[in-house]
Amino acid sequence: MVKEGYYFGLPPLLLGGAAIIFHWWILGGALVALALFCFSFFRDPERIISADSGVIVSPADGRVVVITEEENAGRRGTRISIFLAIWNVHVNRSPAAGIITKLDYLPGKFLAAWDARASTQNEQNIFTLATTQGTIEFKQIAGLIARRVVSWKKAHESVSKGERIGLVRFGSRVDLWVPHGSELLVKVGDNVAGGSSVLARWPQEAASLSGQVSFAAAERQS
Repeated sequence: MVKEGYYFGLPPLLLGGAAIIFHWWILGGALVALALFCFSFFRDPERIISADSGVIVSPADGRVVVITEEENAGRRGTRISIFLAIWNVHVNRSPAAGIITKLDYLPGKFLAAWDARASTQNEQNIFTLATTQGTIEFKQIAGLIARRVVSWKKAHESVSKGERIGLVRFGSRVDLWVPHGSELLVKVGDNVAGGSSVLARWPQEAASLSGQVSFAAAERQS
């Protein structure tokens, strides 16, 4: 469990215990149930991460709700959107190993995470990741209930594939953009697990060569 679980779970647990001692059974039971929910929500299980350098793993647990062709900074590619229900693990992970060249926070709305407009209009953290294979982008997106996106990383930091990078509180969405030519290994409706589910394979040699150039530039900047 991540530390936020203690911040949110311990107060209702202690208050619930006190209420039970004074025989306020209904209040005590409700507070203990809330505490157990918080402990469950902030759970942080270990995951087996693929050692294959040619694959891109899921940045989040949840269900794939959108796969669409989409340009990013003038580059062709594909966006994969994952909806995180309230019962999913909400710790987010890096989809590949590399250097975070940019980390932008954008304030915004709190539309329901399954709303197509959430990808562009909701509050979000946008990570641009340079790797030896190419550049990808992924977003932590707040939702109707999730109103806080939390990053544990900063720009110019290195990350390993599947490494924990942050969380979104209480139901949310994560978008991943992969370059044109990537081989997609999931479809809409699939359930995925952060870090352990493989979403795509990198494009072949042409993308790899450009990726090595951009990764070298990112290393110099960091």
